[in-house]
Amino acid sequence: MTDQDRMALYKSGITRFAQQDFQGALGDFDAALLLDPDFGDVHQSIAHVHEKLGDYDAAIAAAKKAVACNPDDFLTHTSLSMFYQRKGMIAEAETEKALAAELQQKSPGN
Repeated sequence: MTDQDRMALYKSGITRFAQQDFQGALGDFDAALLLDPDFGDVHQSIAHVHEKLGDYDAAIAAAKKAVACNPDDFLTHTSLSMFYQRKGMIAEAETEKALAAELQQKSPGN
């Protein structure tokens, strides 16, 4: 399989997510991770699927993987902050929120 296959699975998962086929989206995202376990955008997408399913523990776990893959992406930290907040983990949420703000200030275009 190629990078093109990986992207096709990712895009299919995004389409299924938009259609609220969350289990189908997870299947596509999991298949994409088999091709590239460090595909941060897929981990980020998986986190949002779990959020929609109300599984904040799984959302946090996937968001942590997204942060590990893309540590300088303020959006991954923003998502992790949001999931922490929804889980009632306020101190952790505030830490991630501050880091996201710092990274956003450093990003091009700001």
